[in-house]
Amino acid sequence: MSTPLDIAAQFSRYSRNLLAKAPQIRDELHDAVHQPCNKSTMQDWLQGEPISDETSLKTRLRQLRERAMVWIMARDLAGLADLNEVVSSVTALAEVAVETAYHHLYRQLTEQYGVPRAENGDAQQLIVIGMGKLGGEELNVSSDIDLIFVYPEDGQTDGSTALSNHEFFTRLGRKLISAISKHTADGFVFRVDMRLRPYGDSGPLVSSFAMLEEYFITQGREWERYAWVKAKPLTGERHGDLDRLVKPFVYRKYLDFGAFGSMRDLHAQIRREVARRELADNIKLGPGGIREVEFIGQVFQLIRGGKLPQLQLRSTRAVLPLLARQGWLPQTAVDELLAAYTFLRNLEHRLQYLDDQQTQNLTRNPDDLAAIAGNMGFPDSEAFLQELERHRQHVTRHFEQVFVAPQSDQTQHPLRALWPDGLSDCSDKLTQLGFGDPASACQHLQALADSGRYKGLPAANRQRFDALMPPLLEMTARQSNPDLTLERVLRLMEAIARRGSYLALLLEYPQTLHQVVRMMSASQWAAEYLTRYPILLDELLDARLLYAEPDWPTLQRELDQLLQQLGDDTERQMDALRQFKNAQTFHLLAQDLAGLLPLEKLSDHLSALADVLLAVTLQHCWQQLKTRHRESPAFAIIGYGKLGGKELGYASDLDIIFLYQDDDERAAEIYARLAQRLNGWLNSMTSAGLLYETDLRLRPNGAAGLLVSTVEAFDVYQEKDAWTWEHQALTRARFVAGMPEIGRQFDTIRQRILSKQRDLPDLRADVLSMRQKMLDGHPNHSDLFDLKHDRGGIIDVEFIVQYLILAHSWQHPELTGNIGNLALLGLAGKLGLIPAELATRCSEAYRSYRQRQHQLRLQGDRYARLSRNEIAEHIKSVTDLWSYVFV
Repeated sequence: MSTPLDIAAQFSRYSRNLLAKAPQIRDELHDAVHQPCNKSTMQDWLQGEPISDETSLKTRLRQLRERAMVWIMARDLAGLADLNEVVSSVTALAEVAVETAYHHLYRQLTEQYGVPRAENGDAQQLIVIGMGKLGGEELNVSSDIDLIFVYPEDGQTDGSTALSNHEFFTRLGRKLISAISKHTADGFVFRVDMRLRPYGDSGPLVSSFAMLEEYFITQGREWERYAWVKAKPLTGERHGDLDRLVKPFVYRKYLDFGAFGSMRDLHAQIRREVARRELADNIKLGPGGIREVEFIGQVFQLIRGGKLPQLQLRSTRAVLPLLARQGWLPQTAVDELLAAYTFLRNLEHRLQYLDDQQTQNLTRNPDDLAAIAGNMGFPDSEAFLQELERHRQHVTRHFEQVFVAPQSDQTQHPLRALWPDGLSDCSDKLTQLGFGDPASACQHLQALADSGRYKGLPAANRQRFDALMPPLLEMTARQSNPDLTLERVLRLMEAIARRGSYLALLLEYPQTLHQVVRMMSASQWAAEYLTRYPILLDELLDARLLYAEPDWPTLQRELDQLLQQLGDDTERQMDALRQFKNAQTFHLLAQDLAGLLPLEKLSDHLSALADVLLAVTLQHCWQQLKTRHRESPAFAIIGYGKLGGKELGYASDLDIIFLYQDDDERAAEIYARLAQRLNGWLNSMTSAGLLYETDLRLRPNGAAGLLVSTVEAFDVYQEKDAWTWEHQALTRARFVAGMPEIGRQFDTIRQRILSKQRDLPDLRADVLSMRQKMLDGHPNHSDLFDLKHDRGGIIDVEFIVQYLILAHSWQHPELTGNIGNLALLGLAGKLGLIPAELATRCSEAYRSYRQRQHQLRLQGDRYARLSRNEIAEHIKSVTDLWSYVFV
């Protein structure tokens, strides 16, 4: 029976020759080959003999490579190792070689010149950065390694013969390259490629952090962002500082859809080179090859990695499954890409095993091809080639679907002549398209074309802008209100004109353009929201996700994980909270405009969104509080008003109070600081907007009271000192976030307070007095009916319900349930407290009022007011019930 080493010798001419030349390797590996060749075993082997100088360093590293290569080949070819083990082992070999060479050479040079130090005296180390497949921990068996050398700060060594840090690290870098790549009697370890460093071959061998940062800002090119995705520091210190320098270059804060064009251009260059050099059989660079799979993963990283830290991975095989989980690629596509990638990488290794050559070209030697086919489990070469072609076709199909060229050439579009050169005489054309006021539409278009913003656009942005205008005009003309839609669309285009990424998104995804125009047509508020937060364009890409019902527990976990990944970066955490709120609000808005959400369901979702954001914000504010004294705070957020009643709208503020129950002597101070921090996180305006405006005046003693109260103090206040209007507010209050036990205590207090028997004449007088104050505070001097504030409107219904709860809960405790005004009206009718028929009429009026109010606000109206004649029956229903209850 053949051993793994026998199989390697039979398949690989390199292994056969090496084992003949150095038979002791067979003896050394006879038992070891049944275990993986990992980093610790390589380090242990190197320690078997001392390394005293550069010559012995080179010898030992090359001897290590020989043993590791045979070991890895034998396990792979014998079916004992999968792809993950092979690439991990080869990567470990490279890392051990770099680390060992670095430490020996650094010590040698410091003995000669002293330790390199910064101006402040801190010792400096060279950071050797592994790029490409080395950085991604996916190195192939005969690969070269891409390295970049950087060091933190300039200065000089502290020896008697001083060198500048730059000169010291340049010498160290040259020695390290020689130690690994120079051909000696023992061969080499890895070929070293330094061309990815700043300025390539013409640049200095080493760079300081300052030099690297300046290069990124002034010279960094798009393809270098792609390369730096896989960067991994292998030696030195201050890796965190390096990461903070590199990340902003690689990953944009905004969604970078311009990456599609950049990657498409880079791929086109590769394709041209493949054609020129006749490399169609190259399984890495050719059609359907390894590079195309890598491009698919990396384009999504470049676009979204700045927003989603979980995408900031180096491994292609780790990134691809995320694309399916996020819904950006179908699971079947990811499965096919991973299968193809595994097949192609395994084939790549077998091509290289033959002679230890760095090749990705499919062999034309029939014997070699038959050997590869047999080792990969195929009966003959023909079956193998058919499977190879199948995988390459899968990769090509998915690559083309991801990178399909956008419709940027609009030279044949029927409206191309209008923009930007045909606007002086466009009225007739716009009339034909259906615009009601073509002269005004022409003026709006001309004003944009003449604006400094448009004329000052960079060439790439202007090209994209011009490509978008003809289809935008066409889609706008199809809407029921084309003139109004055009005004809204032009404001959006002006807002994003300098953001090439958003223009690229609209070009790359024409279906998004259709969605934008439809939403702009449907709602002024939606148009303003999208113009204010154009990053939300990304949410339109996948209709399945856009119109899916939100899973709030899952979304809360994902948001919490995102904030955890952002560490203690408060600014980015606050932005992430706002971006999450904006995205989820936009999803609900899209479903609302599509008629998929009844208003009550929409309010439930907006309230649940607020609950999620308050819970996550509370948790992370507590984690960052330096004075915290326990794992979780004994603290709760209580929601009042629309939040408490689950009737939030898109722009509602939050009425909240804070309670705590903690015997620690510092508790009052600690929770006051927590409340201040929490309120600051909610109220602060950042680049991503405002999270929520908050109103804390419903706490005990209002604005004059403490920011936080103990549960006991809240109980005493409600029992002895609260005004009637505060008990009215309590009817719509609920526990929202924090410690559940405090929530249960609050519910008990609320139930007891609302169920107290009250003097009805006094209660009626207090409620009527407060209603008059509210009416006086919101005068309506128009001829229209204010749906919220006028007599017979929304507030009258709410006051009726609150009065019924406070007057009758002592006899009917079911009235204390926080079930919403519509359900409470029905319950009061069922209990005989009000006529059932009148309760039904008022419920219909209340529902109609809220729906009409919602529609008016979607159109951007400042006040929710209508002609009295439109809703006269509803007004009468509410005033009749008011008279029944209070007169």
